[in-house]
Amino acid sequence: MGEVVNTLKVMPESPEVDLEALKVAITDAMPEDAELHEITEEPIAFGLVALNVVFIVEDGEGGTGPTEDAINAIEDVASAEITDSRRLM
Repeated sequence: MGEVVNTLKVMPESPEVDLEALKVAITDAMPEDAELHEITEEPIAFGLVALNVVFIVEDGEGGTGPTEDAINAIEDVASAEITDSRRLM
């Protein structure tokens, strides 16, 4: 099996959400089998900023599900969805 690099777009509940605190919560919520690579900010509109979370997991059963579930469970997260997934060579 190989590794897969994924980008998860995280939309906060509102523009008032503290993005630095949300980044810490995301880092803390990452499952053990997921390796966090980076978190970048993406302006959306009207002050709302999404976070793009890039992480690496083993290619296999379960895939990105546990990571998506963990991030979606964070209080200030409105949604989290995979926007890109690529196999590492």
